[in-house]
Amino acid sequence: MQKLLILVALMNCIAVCAQKKPEAFNAANRLKNLSDSALLDLVQKQTFHYFWDFAHPVSGLARERSNVAYDYGNEVVTTGGSGFGIMSIIVAVNRHWIDRDTAVKHLLKTVKFLAKANAYHGVFPHWLDGATGKTIPFGRKDDGGDLVETSFLFEGLLCARQYFDANNPQEAELRSRITWLWNEVEWNWHTRGGLDLLYWHWSPNNGWAMNFELRGYNETLITYILAASSPTYGIDRKVYSNCWAQSNHFINGKKYYGITLPLGFDYGGPLFFEHYTYLGLDPHGLKDQYADYWQQTTAHTHINYKYCVENPKHFKGYGENCWGLTASDTYDGYNAHSPTNDFGTISPTAALSSFPYSPEYSMAALKHFYYDLGDKIWGEYGFVDAFNETKDWYAKSYLAIDQGPQIVMIENYRTGLLWKLFMNIPEIQMGLQKLGFESPYLNGR
Repeated sequence: MQKLLILVALMNCIAVCAQKKPEAFNAANRLKNLSDSALLDLVQKQTFHYFWDFAHPVSGLARERSNVAYDYGNEVVTTGGSGFGIMSIIVAVNRHWIDRDTAVKHLLKTVKFLAKANAYHGVFPHWLDGATGKTIPFGRKDDGGDLVETSFLFEGLLCARQYFDANNPQEAELRSRITWLWNEVEWNWHTRGGLDLLYWHWSPNNGWAMNFELRGYNETLITYILAASSPTYGIDRKVYSNCWAQSNHFINGKKYYGITLPLGFDYGGPLFFEHYTYLGLDPHGLKDQYADYWQQTTAHTHINYKYCVENPKHFKGYGENCWGLTASDTYDGYNAHSPTNDFGTISPTAALSSFPYSPEYSMAALKHFYYDLGDKIWGEYGFVDAFNETKDWYAKSYLAIDQGPQIVMIENYRTGLLWKLFMNIPEIQMGLQKLGFESPYLNGR
C-alpha cells in the first residue's frame, strides 16, 4: 500500500493532463443481443488490441497508458503491465486471434530488448523507455529495481516459457532467453544482506532509501512466490513468515455482510489485490498456515459487490449490475478505490477481472457496461479505465495494469489456461512447497 500511495500522488498529476484519444472508434456500432460466450469473446479480443496494436513498436512492451503521461512522453512502457500483456498474448494464440509464429517473433523481440535494458541485480525498474531500454524514474528516489513490477513481468514470462513448448528453433530460443532472464534476477538481494525482510526497491543512486517492506495482505503475494521459486537467488521461508505475514493488516477474520474475510484490510481494500497475483496463481484449493485462498479471493470480491449494492453513500449508478472498486483513474486524478475509500468511481476491471470469483455478478456487470453504458465507456481497447456517474465523468484512458487482468482472468474463468500453465511450472511448485502451501497441483493434478 505504501507504493500505491506514491502512485496515487503521481497519477493525480498525470491523469488530469491533456489526454490523447485513441484512433476514432464508433461505440454505437457495437454488437447487440450476443450470447454470454460471444460477449466474453468480444471483450477479451477487443481489450487485447491494447497489447498488440498499441504495443511499443521497438520493444513490443506494453505502454503504461493510452494517454500521454505528464511530461514523460510517448515512450513509457511498464514492466509489470507487460507481464500481463504477455499473458494476454498467450490467450490470443490459444484462441487463434494471432498466429503462434507471429506471437513468438513478437516475444523474442521483447525478451531480446529486456536483455539489453536497464536492470539492477537482474531486477527491472517500474518504467522503461520503450525505445532505448533506459530507466524512466517512477519517483525521485524510485529510479532503480522494482521487485514487485519485476514479479508481474516474470509471472507472464514464465507462463510464456511453459506455453511455447514446441520443438523448433524459435520457441527453443524463446524458452532459453526467458530462463536466462529468470535466473539472473537476484530476489535475495532485496533482503538487504540477509535480513528476514523483503524490500520493494533498490537504486544505485539511492540505495534502500525507499525503505518499503513487502508486508501483506496486498497484491505482492506473487512476489514472495517467485522469490521463493528462484533456482539461483531464492529467499527462505522465514522471510515470508517474518515480513509478509507480520503487519497490522494481515490477519482479519472479521465478517462484513455476513462474509468472513480471512486476510487484509477492513472490507478487503481495492480488488486488484485479488487479481494481479492470481493471474497465474490458482487459488482453488490453495492453502497455507494463514488462509484458504479461494475463501480469501471470493470473500473479498463478494464484500466489494455487496457494498456497492448497499451503496451507503448513495452514488448514482451503483447496484447489482454496476459494481467494482479498485485502483484506477478518476475524475480528479488517480485513486485506490475501495469500500473505505469510495468517491463514486466504478472501474470496469474490478468486476470483469473477478469473473472466476463471482461469475453471475460479473456477467451482470459486463452486460450493463456493454449494452447500457457502452456509448460512454466502450472503445477501441475495450472498456475505458473508469467512470463516475455522480460526476458525469467517463475516462478516455486505458491502463495496461487494468486491461490485462480482464483478458487473463476471464480466460481463467473460462478454461483455466494461465492457471494451468503457471501452476505446472516446476520452479513454482518448488517455491510453493518451500513456503508451506498446499495445492491440488502439488499432488499430481
